[in-house]
Amino acid sequence: MSRQVSRLVVITLLILPAFAFAESPAPARPNILWLISEDTGPDLACYGEPAVKTPNLDALAARGMRFTRAFTVTGVCSTSRSSFMTGMYAVTIDAQNHRSHRGKPDTDNPLPDGVRLLTHWLKDAGYFTANLRHFTTEQDPKWMHGTGKTDWNFSYPGKDFDTKNDITQLPKNQPFYAQINFSETHRGGDWNAADKRVAEPVDPAKVRIPPYYPNHPVVRADWAQYLDAVQALDMQVGVVLRRLDELKLADNTIIIYIGDHGRAMPRGKQWPYDSGLHIPFILYIPDKLQVQGYTPGKVSDRIIESIDLTATTLALAGVEKPVKMQGKVFLGPNAEAPRQYAFGFRDRGDETVDRIRSVRDARFRYLRNFYPERPFLQLNRYKESSYPIITVMRYLHEQGKLTGPPLALMAPTRPAEELYDIVNDPYEINNLARDPEYIEDLSRLRGVLNQWIEDVDDQGRYPEPPEVTDHWEQVMHRNYDKSGRRAAARAKVIEQIKATEK
Repeated sequence: MSRQVSRLVVITLLILPAFAFAESPAPARPNILWLISEDTGPDLACYGEPAVKTPNLDALAARGMRFTRAFTVTGVCSTSRSSFMTGMYAVTIDAQNHRSHRGKPDTDNPLPDGVRLLTHWLKDAGYFTANLRHFTTEQDPKWMHGTGKTDWNFSYPGKDFDTKNDITQLPKNQPFYAQINFSETHRGGDWNAADKRVAEPVDPAKVRIPPYYPNHPVVRADWAQYLDAVQALDMQVGVVLRRLDELKLADNTIIIYIGDHGRAMPRGKQWPYDSGLHIPFILYIPDKLQVQGYTPGKVSDRIIESIDLTATTLALAGVEKPVKMQGKVFLGPNAEAPRQYAFGFRDRGDETVDRIRSVRDARFRYLRNFYPERPFLQLNRYKESSYPIITVMRYLHEQGKLTGPPLALMAPTRPAEELYDIVNDPYEINNLARDPEYIEDLSRLRGVLNQWIEDVDDQGRYPEPPEVTDHWEQVMHRNYDKSGRRAAARAKVIEQIKATEK
């Protein structure tokens, strides 16, 4: 072979791979679908709740990954959603007060520089974004729909989503990021009708209620209604999964299911205990989209914060995590080290001014009450009107019949610090903060929390001005007292209580 021919062969061999690479189609980017249920603890059958049947979410967990230590960073919708839609702690971006920066007297709270909606990052990367309200076929019941809920405590430029309509309007030649928000587990119309929509309503006599509630028929009935709402939610999820199959989207769609925070119950929603922050989290990635760190069928005890879903969603879409984003990537080649701690917080909720900070590791939860002089059950008109259990507890307390752990919730003050051994005390009943045996754990977690408050520049350190808190006091007084809603709700529950005493 001549020298010229040899050189030609070598050059050809060098060039061919480049042409082959250039001509190969780039792998299709995945669609990503978030399924978000409101006010939902890990109360699915796959999480060990024996009273419910949740076959659709159970099957999704069996095919995907189920996480047992997933936590939202705050226990109420607007602050939680403000966090996971930005990948930032709400306390960092001054969005920590529930029902803030909307309406009078404060109308504007722009996000800090470098902080954006998850959907804006994804749109820049070529994704179509959707907050879907409709996904049923004509054969499905009309009540199966998404709410389109956003509920953020900040303002932002531009559109939040490209569309808020039907799942069939998603483009065929563009990857999408979509959310579907479910209201079944939020108190209201869907919740109230849940027992009539499910095939096998939960028997109140068979439910397991937390020991910080009185074992009363009205309490058990309310808890059973919540579990029926969980079953109704599962039916909704089943419709969505079937529609993905019908539209031939399932093979290229990553599914993330989470609750936006814990149960709508006393000591649950709005409180930074496990009952308010511990959420179900199921992740499903189709076979052709597998990534490092994902194992189908695995149950993971890795600590996950809700803001980590934001960072990881970007990673799954091939988008580099923004510099300021506080969420951590937990899958793929850029996965970060696992968290040792999950942090949580509570600030003003409606008219109820409070400030609690919390940190949890694999065994302990530590809480700091910055207003220990205030009662645990501070007046919150929404809760007083919506949670029958509160009325039951107040009624029994007035009768001198409230004892044990439920009685502690009626105390006029709170401890400045709380420490619970979650492994041995999962309901967080026995406060170990003054137990000498746990002084090292108390000191360690106190230090971790103090450092976190500094690191995230916790805006809760700066109280809201009186005109803001007074505004929300007036709003809630008008909506629940002047309207008669609170009095009517209390009268209805007391009637139910007395019916059980006959």
